[in-house]
Amino acid sequence: MILSEDNKRFKAVKMLMYLYIISVIMIFAGLTSAYIVRKAEGNWRFFELPNVFWMSTIMILMSSITHHLALNSAKKNEITKISTYLIITLILGIGFAFTQFIGWQKLVGIKVHLVGNPSESFVYILTGMHLVHMIGAIVFLIWVTVKSLKYYFHQNNYQALELCAKFWHFLDFLWVYLFFFLLLIR
Repeated sequence: MILSEDNKRFKAVKMLMYLYIISVIMIFAGLTSAYIVRKAEGNWRFFELPNVFWMSTIMILMSSITHHLALNSAKKNEITKISTYLIITLILGIGFAFTQFIGWQKLVGIKVHLVGNPSESFVYILTGMHLVHMIGAIVFLIWVTVKSLKYYFHQNNYQALELCAKFWHFLDFLWVYLFFFLLLIR
C-alpha cells in the first residue's frame, strides 16, 4: 500500500502528538510523585479545595462529550452538526479555564497562596500546568472550529478533528486524575 503525502504527514503529526502526550504524562507523574514525597516530609497544610473545581470538572467532562459528538458527526457526514458541537466544546473549554481562575481566587480567599506552604504551592502548580496545556488545546480547538465553519471536515476528511479530539480527551482525563489526586491525597 502506497501512502499519499497527506497520509504520511498525518501519521507524522499523529506520532508527534503521541510523543507530546507521553512527555506531558511524565511531567505530571513527576509532579504528583514530588507532591507525595514532599507531603511525607511533614509541614503540610490541610485545606479544602473550593467547590468551583467540581464545576470545572463537570464542564470539562461535558466538553469531551460534545467534542466526541463533533467527531462522530464528521464520520457520519453530518456537516452542520460539527461546528455546533465544536462551538459548544469551545464554550465549555473556556468556561473550564474561567472556573480555574475563580478557583484560584477562592483559594486566595481562604489564605492559600502560591508562595507559602508546599501543599498550597503544589495545588497552584498542578492546576496551573494543566491550564497551560488546556490553553494550547483551546487554540487548537479554535483552529478546528474555524475550519469546520468553512465545511472543511466531512466523512473523508476529519483527521485534524480527530487529533484535536484525542488531545482534548487526554487533557480531560488528566484533569480528572489531578482533581481526584488533590481531593484524595491530602
